[in-house]
Amino acid sequence: MIKDQKTRWGIAHIYSSYNNTIIHITDITGCETLAKASGGMVVKAHRMESSPTAAMNAAKVASEQAKEKGINALHIKVRAPGGHNGPMSTGPGANAAVRALSRLGFRIGVIEDVTGFPTDTCRKKGGKRGRRV
Repeated sequence: MIKDQKTRWGIAHIYSSYNNTIIHITDITGCETLAKASGGMVVKAHRMESSPTAAMNAAKVASEQAKEKGINALHIKVRAPGGHNGPMSTGPGANAAVRALSRLGFRIGVIEDVTGFPTDTCRKKGGKRGRRV
């Protein structure tokens, strides 16, 4: 990054599940979409959508779109499925996407986990005695 260039911040929302990785770059308010890409957009096989390679390629596609619009610094918000039935841990593509964005020349600000967790909720699936394997 050039010293005299003004930093323009954006937010990279990375949703990473075990089935896909979605990278969505917005302006600093979070209202205006500047770029988006997913693992499914860059690979042919469905089983590869959540892989770290697909996440890195999706990050590259999204970063090119964001750089065209003048963004050169990012705050990162990582999200797992969460909720009352989803896993609270991110999929395999989350770390790869963050690493790829930093390698692509963006200045990284805050990296934050924004996975939703239930405050009060419906019953978990599995019945009275839990899941019997």
